[in-house]
Amino acid sequence: MANLHVKNMPDDLHTRLRSYAHEHNCTLSAAVLNAVEREPARWEWRTRHAQRPESHLGAEAATLIQEERANRLRQLGEPSAYP
Repeated sequence: MANLHVKNMPDDLHTRLRSYAHEHNCTLSAAVLNAVEREPARWEWRTRHAQRPESHLGAEAATLIQEERANRLRQLGEPSAYP
């Protein structure tokens, strides 16, 4: 397993990492490793997401949600707040 030494870490960041580690009951090393692991995973997700084709719903998502909520309220027999 490889080692990584971080130089010139700002004091504020070090303090925040120590607080995070304390709150999550883990070592400072574990907290840093967790943060370092998350960033490549986020980058990989964004890369995959950018390659997905666009979805066309035929209407604005908010409009579709409003319509579905109104349908559900009608099924429940409650007055609709939506037209």
